[in-house]
Amino acid sequence: MILAHLAGIKVFATGGLGGVHRGVESSMDISADLTELGRTPVAVISSGCKSFLDIPRTLEYLETQGVGVSTFADGRGEKVDFPSFWSRDSGVTSPMTVHDENQAAAMIYAQHSLGISSGLLFGSPIPQNHEIPKSEIDIAINDAIKQARDAGASGKDNTPFILSKIWEITRGRSLAANKVLVETNVARATRHWNLHEIALTGSSQSLQAQPVMIGPAASNYTSHGVSLGLAHSNLASRNENVMPPQPPLAESLTTKKLSFSSADIVVAGAVAMDYACDYQPLEDSPSPTHPQARTSNPSRITQSVGGVARNIAVAARYVGSDVLLCSASGQDLAGDAIDKSLASHGLPRNGLKRIPELLSTQDVTTESGEYRLSRKELSTMRTAQYVAVNDVNKDLNIAMADMKILEKIDPSLIKTQWIEPIQKDTKPKWVVLDTNWAPQGLATWIAAARDMGAKVAVDPVSVAKSTRLFSREALGTKTPAFFPDHSLHLLAPNTLELEEMYEAARSRGIFETDHWWKTIDTFGIPASGARAAYESVAGRVLVDRGVPQMSVQFLPLCPCIVVKLGEEGVLVTELLHAKDEKLRSADEARWIVSRGNGSNEVGGIHMRLFPATKVPLDQIKSVNGVGDTFLGTLVAGLAMKDTKLQQLIDVAQKASRLTLQSEESVSERLVELKDSL
Repeated sequence: MILAHLAGIKVFATGGLGGVHRGVESSMDISADLTELGRTPVAVISSGCKSFLDIPRTLEYLETQGVGVSTFADGRGEKVDFPSFWSRDSGVTSPMTVHDENQAAAMIYAQHSLGISSGLLFGSPIPQNHEIPKSEIDIAINDAIKQARDAGASGKDNTPFILSKIWEITRGRSLAANKVLVETNVARATRHWNLHEIALTGSSQSLQAQPVMIGPAASNYTSHGVSLGLAHSNLASRNENVMPPQPPLAESLTTKKLSFSSADIVVAGAVAMDYACDYQPLEDSPSPTHPQARTSNPSRITQSVGGVARNIAVAARYVGSDVLLCSASGQDLAGDAIDKSLASHGLPRNGLKRIPELLSTQDVTTESGEYRLSRKELSTMRTAQYVAVNDVNKDLNIAMADMKILEKIDPSLIKTQWIEPIQKDTKPKWVVLDTNWAPQGLATWIAAARDMGAKVAVDPVSVAKSTRLFSREALGTKTPAFFPDHSLHLLAPNTLELEEMYEAARSRGIFETDHWWKTIDTFGIPASGARAAYESVAGRVLVDRGVPQMSVQFLPLCPCIVVKLGEEGVLVTELLHAKDEKLRSADEARWIVSRGNGSNEVGGIHMRLFPATKVPLDQIKSVNGVGDTFLGTLVAGLAMKDTKLQQLIDVAQKASRLTLQSEESVSERLVELKDSL
């Protein structure tokens, strides 16, 4: 702890803290860890203190020393036990509970800003599948303590003796668990604590500010939180580089090398501050399942960094792709938080443009109709915001989105700020768009992807914005590009978005063009229709809703339609090339709903319903980001290797389930799926 403090390191990870030994009333054996933590302003992450210590007295002693003690809930609710090293539970309730690393980082920032000289202790429970249950380890501990007492092992010899005996009694399981909890604690300290770098340093990179300590003891510390006595010591002066905090580990390993020149996937769209409001009715509420209109409703509200494009990018990055996120944020606190968060997810910062950067490039007053925007107006644009109101089952009830910052960016700025650097330095395999861009902005991105030889995937975002792809503003007087010269390669709407897109394309006359009919005629669909074939694959309910039929009508524009059906699964409809091997596969025959009529390009239509695996209601943490996670994982798999989309659906659905069970917009457990791709 002393060395960490000397180096300006705010977060210190270890396996287990020392503590008050059993029988302290006669031995006075209290580990020096506790005293040191009471006078050293470092945040320690550990799996509690070792189980054979006196945990209640340890917590009492830490309180006496002014040390704040909290435990990560890991999804377990408000009241959790302080961890006891090898076990997640100790039978002793933690003084405080923290639910995520954002909350913990804010506590560290507050401690640092106020000049408080004592430290913080965060209990990090050992992963459940590696713990030794309390009932089992207690037996081993009692036996080991008895042997230590009989052998006269006391003082500095007591702990090593007990540890060795526990290792013998558990036949090595204690050591294996020890290794896991150390790795877990170090990973938590290095991977997550930098989510909001600003919370650790008190600085804002965009304003070029330096961290400043305030509070009654501020005069005793440098701006990095190191005591002046240590800062001026010989040890500190030997190496000037030891003083400033080091860059986040995730950033130093990935984002310094990852840039415009090394991305396999470019994701362009919204990054936002997300607010999830989960309805929590009172016992006597007249509305036990859904929030009531025109009144305030009790709820649990959580805040996180999100946005469709950001979530897609993070998911793709977690499963192993090199990703460049292209978006914009305001010069506000939300923008600062988003900017700081990118490094912790292994995403480069140079794709996120802040409003001052956009203002410094050129006069933003243009002649492109609705994009006419003065410099003053653009300067007031704030970071995108998204508010979701969910019912008691965490299903979306209503949502509000403020994405004007993207909608007001002129295509000329899109070209200069993002497209031209990408075209100059890299050759992405995929460009993934969300429809938070204005129609002309979407058209600009699609044209650029075509020029770069990249495939295009689109997430329609919402019913209101799903029509932008086929709007008059996006198409102008142009006719859309049809198969096999298509510009779109994958569309991923939900059923409501699909219906709205269909109506927009139909009203625009797209389904009446000669080129559309020419392509449709090659599908080999009989004049009587293909309802029976669709029902055999998708079922009567979806056919009655017209989901397969609408998907097929979009195939001339985009040869792969992936419709997200929520708890019903995913319907994948593909237009097969005449040489596609699935046309000759006996295993795939049941999903071929039509075969081409001899065209050199069109081989037929492949349609398959992938049912979803149910997630128990009590395991669902949030529905936000589930669809984004699916698409990000899917495109990552397509970009990594020449794998058929059908083979990747199962992995993408697993990723969605992990996010469904996570408080985050994208579950960090997606890293476990890397090998599956």
